[in-house]
Amino acid sequence: MKLSMKLNKFLITTALSLLPLSEALAEEAVLNAGDTSWVIVSTALVMMMTPAGLALFYGGMSRYKNLLNTFAMTIIAYCLASVIWVIWGYTLSFGPDQAGIIGGLNHLFMTGIGVNDLSGTIPTYVFALFQMTFAAITVALVLGSVVDRMKFSAWIVFTILWVTAVYGPMAHWVWGGGWMGEMGALDFAGGNVVHINAGVAGLVLCLMLGKRIGYGKEAMFPSSISLTALGAALLWFGWFGFNAGSQLAADGVAGSAFLVTNTSAATGALTWMFVEWKVNKKPTILGIASGVVAGLVSITPAAGFVNLSGALIIGIGAGMIGFYGVAVLKKKLGYDDSLDAFGVHGLCGIWGALATGLLADPAITEGARGLFYGNPKQLWIQLVSIVATALFTAIGTLCVLVVTKYLTRGIRVGADEEIEGLDSAIHGERAFEIS
Repeated sequence: MKLSMKLNKFLITTALSLLPLSEALAEEAVLNAGDTSWVIVSTALVMMMTPAGLALFYGGMSRYKNLLNTFAMTIIAYCLASVIWVIWGYTLSFGPDQAGIIGGLNHLFMTGIGVNDLSGTIPTYVFALFQMTFAAITVALVLGSVVDRMKFSAWIVFTILWVTAVYGPMAHWVWGGGWMGEMGALDFAGGNVVHINAGVAGLVLCLMLGKRIGYGKEAMFPSSISLTALGAALLWFGWFGFNAGSQLAADGVAGSAFLVTNTSAATGALTWMFVEWKVNKKPTILGIASGVVAGLVSITPAAGFVNLSGALIIGIGAGMIGFYGVAVLKKKLGYDDSLDAFGVHGLCGIWGALATGLLADPAITEGARGLFYGNPKQLWIQLVSIVATALFTAIGTLCVLVVTKYLTRGIRVGADEEIEGLDSAIHGERAFEIS
């Protein structure tokens, strides 16, 4: 009897002593095959957005003599970002936090990361590659402000410097443990990091480069609206990976992000179409495609935080603000934003970030609560994050341009090259055979 009691006591004591270990094991990150599969697919979708979707969207809007140059600069931006990211971009964005400003250099060349290392429930390599596609499309979006007139060599140097000095810190601020994320700013998939960042950079770049020869005096027709429409469709398709993939899990929030992304895109297209129809008396395909992108941009920071009604409001606002930025504001201020990177991405990114502060619903993501759900502080936080992003990007881009100009002896092509067209002058090719 005594032996039995002692044995029971020993077993109970042993079991209790193992509880902390079992709890620790339970808290350990465990690979989830479903989450991993979804993020791999999302990575592929976002990758397609740059050398396919954006290249076609921008290429179709550029003049026929610069279409191939637009393709080349878009594809090269993706290639450069891919290499920069695995050497030093990832560690600057997601390395150990340094005073809330930048990541440490612990992961140069992806050092210290093995095939079995996890970020949450997915391999760190998968997470890193997913984030790389964001860096690539962000710098490629900047191109929309400067097609037709920027030197190819200057674009290469600018891309390297900008991804390093502007995108890296911004990604760290919001997603890598930096001050903006710690402050409570909500940016689910890149309102600040991608769209405001790219839009403001594009505005600075086009102001520094100056207007295209003949801008405002001669017609500058798009080379192919058909290519632009196809590009918009591919961007729409890829954006499901962009937004729903940013949950980094195959769960209900990802499903909600998928739903609101499509809703905002469709609503943005319809709104832009009806506004343009009312103002200009014609509903253009270019306007519809631009409305799709405006809706996608605006829902990006809010995708994991807002419900269906929020998506409808955001989409309506996107169509109206995007049209105003392209058709009214640009003409009033007189800047030559060639393909409206600031008008669509900058302005609609700002609207999306503010709307997140208004419409974030804690029923979608716990802890994310906007003004309309009882948390007015969130709107103030969003406003601070927008102003900080715009100021940092503007100053950072200006500094990058100064260095680029010095290294490449100018950032703008010569007048003869611009008139001839960059396809022929730089690449020795033509997109179309015109008799």
